[in-house]
Amino acid sequence: MHKLLYKLFQLLYCLYAFLLFFLLMLLVFLLVIFSTMMGKIRGGNFIYLVSRYWADIWYFLIGVRTRRIHLVPLDKTKRYIYVANHISYLDIPNIVQSIRHQPIRALGKLETSKIPIFGYIYRSGAVTVDRQDAYQRARSVLILKSILKKGISIFIFPEGTFNETDKPLKSFFDGAFRIAIETQTPIKPICFLDTYQRLNFKSIFSLTPGKNRIIFLEEVQTSGLTMNDLPDLKNCVFEQMEAVLKQNNCCWIKH
Repeated sequence: MHKLLYKLFQLLYCLYAFLLFFLLMLLVFLLVIFSTMMGKIRGGNFIYLVSRYWADIWYFLIGVRTRRIHLVPLDKTKRYIYVANHISYLDIPNIVQSIRHQPIRALGKLETSKIPIFGYIYRSGAVTVDRQDAYQRARSVLILKSILKKGISIFIFPEGTFNETDKPLKSFFDGAFRIAIETQTPIKPICFLDTYQRLNFKSIFSLTPGKNRIIFLEEVQTSGLTMNDLPDLKNCVFEQMEAVLKQNNCCWIKH
C-alpha cells in the first residue's frame, strides 16, 4: 500500500514538474525570439542569462536544491573548457546552474535540438553536433574554437552520451582535450553528484525533489602541451573526476 501511494505521489509530482517546465519554457521561448535581434554574441549571452533564471525558478518550484562546492577557489577572470559527467536529463539545466559568473556556450547533441520549443531555445544558445557526421563534428570544433577566441568559455560532456554503466564514468572522447591543447585553454572539471538520483536516464517519471550537489575540481593546465600529450591529459581529467565521484559514493556506482 505504501509503495503504491509513493508511486502515485511521484507521478503527480512529475506531472506538476513537467507542466511547470513547459509553462516556463514558453516564456523563455518569447525572450529567445527577442534575442535574435541582438546579434550572435549578445543574443547568445542573453539566452544564457535567461536560461539561468529559468533553471533557478524551476528548481525552486520543484524542490531541487543546488549546492556548488569549489575544491579550490574559482578564478572568475579566466575562460575555461568546462567538462562534466553526463548521467541524467537534469545535466542540461545543471549547466546553467553551475557556471553563473560568466556566459558560456555548451556543445550539445543534435537530437536534443529537435524537441519542440525546448529544442529551439537549446539550438539558439548551444553549439549542436551530429556525432555520426564527420563534417558536422569538424564544423562544431571550429565554432567552439571561435567562441573561445572571443573570450567566452565552453562546456562539453566528454562522455558524449549518458553513462549507462555502473562505473563512475564511461570513456571520454578526444574532442574537449584536443580543443584545449590546440587553443591552450585550461580545463575545469565538474562533477554532478545527484542528478542521477533526481532524474535517471531510464525514465522521465523518476524525477524526485532533493539535493543537487555540483563540485568544481582543480583546473588542469594545458599551457605548453602538444597533441602527443592528449592521452595523458584526458587520463588526468578522467582520474580526477572518477576519484571525486567514488569519494562521494554516487548511487549509480557498483563496487
